[in-house]
Amino acid sequence: MQTLDWIVLIGTLLLIVIYGTYQSRGSKNVKDYLKGGNTSKWWTIGLSVMATQASAITFLSTPGQAFNDGMGFVQFYFGLPIAMVIICMVFIPLYHRLKVYTAYEFLEDRFDLKTRSLTAILFLIQRGLAAGITIFAPAIILSAVLGWNLLLLNVIIGVLVIIYTVSGGTKAVNVTQKHQMVVIFTGMIIAFILIINKLPEGITFSKALDIAGASGKMEVLDFSFNLNNRYTVWSGFIGGTFLMLSYFGTDQSQVQRYLSGKSLKEMQIGMMFNGLLKVPMQFFILLVGVMVFVFYQFNAAPLNFNPTATEVVMSSEYANEYQSLQSKQQQVFEMKRDIINEFSNTDGKVDPEMITIYNNASDSLRAKARTLIVKAGDSKNLKVESNDKDYVFIHFILNNLPRGLIGLLLAVILSAAMSSTSSELNALASTTTMDLYKRNTSKKSDAEMVKASRLFTLGWGIVAIGVACVANLAENLIQLVNIIGSIFYGNVLGIFLLAFFFKFVKANAVFTAALITQILVIALFLLNEYEIINLPFLWLNFVGCLIVIVIACLIQSVTPKKQIA
Repeated sequence: MQTLDWIVLIGTLLLIVIYGTYQSRGSKNVKDYLKGGNTSKWWTIGLSVMATQASAITFLSTPGQAFNDGMGFVQFYFGLPIAMVIICMVFIPLYHRLKVYTAYEFLEDRFDLKTRSLTAILFLIQRGLAAGITIFAPAIILSAVLGWNLLLLNVIIGVLVIIYTVSGGTKAVNVTQKHQMVVIFTGMIIAFILIINKLPEGITFSKALDIAGASGKMEVLDFSFNLNNRYTVWSGFIGGTFLMLSYFGTDQSQVQRYLSGKSLKEMQIGMMFNGLLKVPMQFFILLVGVMVFVFYQFNAAPLNFNPTATEVVMSSEYANEYQSLQSKQQQVFEMKRDIINEFSNTDGKVDPEMITIYNNASDSLRAKARTLIVKAGDSKNLKVESNDKDYVFIHFILNNLPRGLIGLLLAVILSAAMSSTSSELNALASTTTMDLYKRNTSKKSDAEMVKASRLFTLGWGIVAIGVACVANLAENLIQLVNIIGSIFYGNVLGIFLLAFFFKFVKANAVFTAALITQILVIALFLLNEYEIINLPFLWLNFVGCLIVIVIACLIQSVTPKKQIA
């Protein structure tokens, strides 16, 4: 990184923090601090909702996901527009009418305090973990690529977020996220244009798509019912709809974004705006990853994109084997480049099977490299991340973009981390304050509640930094966040659906069913992880929701009427 990159990076981040702190100064009461004074317009709500979901993981992991597996991941979001319509018709009118601060307040009115508290605690567990991961994800990748100290990065990102979130609450989060999304969109569009411009002369965008298609990267839709395929049209529409319903309808980090709306109409339009724009946005980010793949068909790529992993194996007894793989990879690259040049110069008349053969050969060499990296790490008692999906895009940025733009793209990544984390801390503090602290203590003044909210925000910020400092990488960071959500979301959504549509079901039945369901869902996840059953994590949202509804109805049906509560 050059001086100009540092100026752009530091300047962008400081401006966001200072602006958010300044614009949200003077929050004197709970309504101002936790609901932003109900002044947000629909575009602020829509962008804030998008920024909350689009963490740094989105902009680091999603292009890497597309680089390796193609466009199929976009199916994960197919249920989102359906969920937005249901939320606008059912959830938002109810929350607005009850004037709630959190989604879980409604559950006490419908059931009882223990059900409200249990659901709030489930949210706090999963979102507390997720907040740590949204800090950890960019920190570990930037640490590996730039050589920055990992713990220091975790603390810096966390502290920057804490400053304006503690200071201004929900309004600070909303106003900063609006500008963070501008930075994010600008950076990603510039990156996309530069990738296209860096392709060889004569390789138009259309030909780039042909090359990606010949390599199997443009297969968007999978209509199979094969559970071994994690992302299909059916898992997106069914599992994705349930996940999005739970996330946007019951997760306080999202609910709080639209509860700050100026009116019911502003809330609903903001959510529909998100529903219309989110899928195209994810499609575009995946397309950026596919174009990075095309770029590396004409430019040599490392055997593994994680520089730390390469350093470990090259300083081990496996260095010669690794160098041999690097030589073979170079040979495969040169032969594949010749085939792709012929393919692009003959308007796709070359047999795509040859491209597939060379891609498979390259993938095989990369798999062998990952095995050597793990062996090298084990020989040194080091935990080394061999899966390099999350490092693909950042490697491209640092090695191919001009000065100044590197700083801008790093600002995009860190802005995304800050936007998601600020929403999560804000929601964690709101839930702790309103659902646990206020409900279980004597009546407090507005000033005391605002002070408590600030302290809870600070406390959860410290917890998130702590989680980030002890976290470990999964196969892919964006999947890790969604896995954590899927373990809890189905159960929580089921509780809300019982509250909305199953009027005969009472509190004790729901509370008992929720406890049983959470244990069962965790058990199903572990059984899948140990390959005892085959149930991809996305289906846990549907299964968890179904289980809690069925169990609650069964318990209620066998409960004597005199015992019903």
